[in-house]
Amino acid sequence: METQCLSEENLFRELFVDVDFSKIPSQSKIFIEYQKGSDELGKFYPSAIFSHTEVLKNLNSVLESYSVDREKLCNALQKDNLAYGAGVETLSNIELLRQSDCVAVVTGQQAGLFTGPLYCIYKTLTAIKLAECLKLRGVKAVPVFWMATEDHDFAEVASCYVVNSKRELIRLTNEPRDCYNELPVGLVSLDDSINQTKKQLFQSIAETDFSAELRRLIEETWQPGFRYSEAFARMMMRLFGKYGLVLLCPLNKDLKNLASPIYLQAVEKSDELIKALLLRSKKLTLEGFHAQVSITENYFLLFWHSEDGRRHALRRVGSDLYQTKNAEKSFTRQELLELIRKEPESFSPSVVLRPVVQDFLLPTICYFGGAAEIAYFAQVSEVYRVLKRPVTPIIHRQSFTIIPSKQAKIMRKYGLTFEDLFLGKDKVFSSIIENQILSDDQKRLFAEVEENINAELNRLDRYFSQIDSTLAENLAKRRRKIIYHIAALRDKFLKIQKQKNETVMRHVENLFSVVLPFERLQERTLNISFFLNIYGQRFIDKIYSAIELDNKKHRVIFSN
Repeated sequence: METQCLSEENLFRELFVDVDFSKIPSQSKIFIEYQKGSDELGKFYPSAIFSHTEVLKNLNSVLESYSVDREKLCNALQKDNLAYGAGVETLSNIELLRQSDCVAVVTGQQAGLFTGPLYCIYKTLTAIKLAECLKLRGVKAVPVFWMATEDHDFAEVASCYVVNSKRELIRLTNEPRDCYNELPVGLVSLDDSINQTKKQLFQSIAETDFSAELRRLIEETWQPGFRYSEAFARMMMRLFGKYGLVLLCPLNKDLKNLASPIYLQAVEKSDELIKALLLRSKKLTLEGFHAQVSITENYFLLFWHSEDGRRHALRRVGSDLYQTKNAEKSFTRQELLELIRKEPESFSPSVVLRPVVQDFLLPTICYFGGAAEIAYFAQVSEVYRVLKRPVTPIIHRQSFTIIPSKQAKIMRKYGLTFEDLFLGKDKVFSSIIENQILSDDQKRLFAEVEENINAELNRLDRYFSQIDSTLAENLAKRRRKIIYHIAALRDKFLKIQKQKNETVMRHVENLFSVVLPFERLQERTLNISFFLNIYGQRFIDKIYSAIELDNKKHRVIFSN
């Protein structure tokens, strides 16, 4: 039996609580089943693995099917990563990737403001951990982060959240000029507005021993004139460079040239691909799952980039005719093929083609993704099949909630568990008031009144039933109203008690802002800058130490 790869020191080891995803609200059915390792999902995930120790069963097929010129690939990666500030560890991994028996452990995300939500960080560290684990087993492997810089929905990357010195959620936003002109995110340039966003960040967060370090990091990476992708990449390199992370920007023209064969295949087999995707979506729905990506009859797997840099969705409008969404430009299939051969940089893949392009460019041994990515891989596997590519196994990234000492103290004070918070802020607050603030006499009063009223109403019901059944039915309706009004009085009483207990309310607001912001998992909202300000860059090392690759649960870390 293979053993779990762990670092020697685990700073959080005695402060873990693991929570099954099935107990966490708003998780998709297919994701829950995937995490369970359901055999029934094999038809949707033909290369599914249930342990990181199984990734090597695909090693030979990955290497045998890989046909991209490694020298050209690595030359492009080296040039970009040097521009991002890569050190010796990253450059050494790029050199390792040149070797024909080296594989890539891949993850990726959009280039979000200040790296976006925390799950971007957790994805990255999970990929790094597995690459190191494989190296310990004698396998050449490097971690690669695919920056989704081709996406043009800027609203998805324009904001991030931190908690201010008053423990309130603060939304930071940066929207440079032209950011909503359908440009790929990677081509949007930061302007002077980023200085105001940085100012807001540092005016909001509490001053700590690590604030100066965080300020240097942000100031040196997010500067006017940098492209969004460059700023993101520079910050990622500063955070993960020592681990040898390799960053890949798919907008690189040399990489576009290398990817062109898969673009050509996607056009040539577009009819078969759409038919297969529609059938797969229907099958998922019939089996009680949802299709993550909406596929229609006129769906097309490539976007076209016009000369002004804008990214346009293409739709099929005839048997051999494709048109941009705004109908400004049309192409025949043959024209698309010729244009791809001459200008592959004028195209980018849709969400269902992107994984195949990624795994064509890289010798990918596995991909680490989130719940939504796992869901759409159930559709994407059909694209791999039609294009005759080995299906890359997807593994859920590690998932964390960090509970700092102040919030842990609040939870202890009120006897709350992490799972208790899933009830929602209002119910948690009411529960605290009812169970810890109200006296026994106050709680007993309402229970006794309701019990006595029900007893008397039951007596009336027995009497009415002997006289006239319609009287009994009328009483049943009035009983519901009476009990409703008693409950309303109780709620009003609790509301008054809440107003008298502002301290409790502040504690609950504080707790949810940090631990379950917007009543959803912390990793989906908070930005790493909040924790870097508390712990410094050792926060990265702490999370790396806490990763256990075969842990399929959500890990709650009570931090000191």
